[in-house]
Amino acid sequence: MKNKLYTIIGLIALTATLGACKKSSDNTTPTVATDPNLGVTFSVAGDQVGRPGIATVFIAAADKDNFNATLPSVMSAAYLTKIQNQLQAYNGNAYVSNILGLNAAAFSGVLATDVLNVSTTGTTTYYDGTNVLTGRKLTDDVIDVSLTLIFGGATGASNPGLTSDHVNANDKAFLSVFPYEANPW
Repeated sequence: MKNKLYTIIGLIALTATLGACKKSSDNTTPTVATDPNLGVTFSVAGDQVGRPGIATVFIAAADKDNFNATLPSVMSAAYLTKIQNQLQAYNGNAYVSNILGLNAAAFSGVLATDVLNVSTTGTTTYYDGTNVLTGRKLTDDVIDVSLTLIFGGATGASNPGLTSDHVNANDKAFLSVFPYEANPW
């Protein structure tokens, strides 16, 4: 059992590492677009990153650039099946539901549209035990939440070795003024 657990953890780490690799394109011109209403020219986003780790963990390397440039309104149609297949593969084809009560199809549907929902009223959090994806605070541990939703089962406690990365705090203090993120090393 331990060997199987270590194999799964190793495969996830390898997938995340290789998925993050990308050929450098420093000598290319960035894609730009012009907003017809404002007449403003801007660079087109190369990565949605609505929810960290979705593309890294669930999208094959050959599809990452397309996924990251896909409009959210068509993401689900294009990637739902691929994400659900990967979710099942990570769980030995035995994914039933998570602590949100979402089965594999429903949870894959949430993952397939990589946008961060934001509540304009109420609590802002990635997940606090009650509120789910109502925004994101810098201190929210999005990786542990994601691992719990992927591997924690209906109670969130299944596979405890797979539901945390054991990084429980930022390595530098966040700023108290904008942009609030910690200074880079």
